[in-house]
Amino acid sequence: MYFKHKIFALLFNFFNFFPGENNKVSFITDSNKSFKGNFDYIQKELEKQGNFQFNFFFKDKFSLKSLYLLSKSKFVFLNDNFFPLAFMNIKKDVKVSQIWHAPGAFKKFGASVLTDENEKSIVKKLSSKTDYLFISSDKIKKFYMEAFSINNTKIKPFGTPRCDFYFNNDLDVGEIKNNFYKKYPESKNKKIVLYAPTFRNKEEYNDVFNYFDLNKFYEYFGDEYIFTLRLHPKIKKYINKEFENNSSFINLTEYENEQELLMIADVLITDYSSVMIEFALLNKPIIFFTYDLDYYINEDRGFYFDFKKFAPGIIVEDMDQLINNFKNIDFKNIDNEKFLSYQFNDFDGKSSKRIVDFMLNNR
Repeated sequence: MYFKHKIFALLFNFFNFFPGENNKVSFITDSNKSFKGNFDYIQKELEKQGNFQFNFFFKDKFSLKSLYLLSKSKFVFLNDNFFPLAFMNIKKDVKVSQIWHAPGAFKKFGASVLTDENEKSIVKKLSSKTDYLFISSDKIKKFYMEAFSINNTKIKPFGTPRCDFYFNNDLDVGEIKNNFYKKYPESKNKKIVLYAPTFRNKEEYNDVFNYFDLNKFYEYFGDEYIFTLRLHPKIKKYINKEFENNSSFINLTEYENEQELLMIADVLITDYSSVMIEFALLNKPIIFFTYDLDYYINEDRGFYFDFKKFAPGIIVEDMDQLINNFKNIDFKNIDNEKFLSYQFNDFDGKSSKRIVDFMLNNR
């Protein structure tokens, strides 16, 4: 089952006989740019503090050169599980850090949802090779301990680097909006609603437009709102044909900067996507369109919390409920303080600096 991972590890272990370099940094990720956000902020902070050379090792685009640079690296960062790590020989002076690609904790992931004992064993081996796991809050440590099968002492609640974006005093939201209007002039003078659904394990629930009626939404809200869509990479194939011939709908699935979209959106419609944790930071309305809620809770993945009590927004389970609640959205009285104080320790935009300072002081 893990044959290809072991072959990869053998190649790495061969290169690993050569000495490493203290200024080499590798980021292990995939080529999907939407998962790269945390790494961009870590890279920028490292550039401020030293003369480092960076290598992005893309898991889905194998390269011997990149693998060689990975073996030479003093610092290795991950944003997801990387199974070959379980079989790789890591030098004692190399620091391997896991920076999960999403902040907080909500839907279950990792070992929390695994039933296969072999897979659980691999996750545990991965964590034995990981020096640090950086998370956003000490209140959610127990969930990350479970998800990664990792020792509590390795978990550091220093924050989520990509969330530094929202605390940048130099951020010009007006400029971001104007650039968006130039690219999508049909959105000007309208409120922007962003629909960002995640994927499900059960394939039939991944075609979200079997449940979300675009024409019905347009009929009620087309004059006031522009509807934008950002599909999870695993469900991109389900794009609705309505987007091809209706200027009231904009497909932003390939839009590079997800955080800019959150900044300009007036309302977020999502389901179980962790994007809602970041959007909650902005104190704007969220509607959870959860047409498969009972199945998701009991048979798909489930949550670390009581979803119905803890979700920072309105929960609806069909199109009629969505329409009725959307008519009466309150843009002013948003209170996410309890939710956010659980998900984050700090709201200062210094997560990247805390992580890099810690890494450089403990190399």
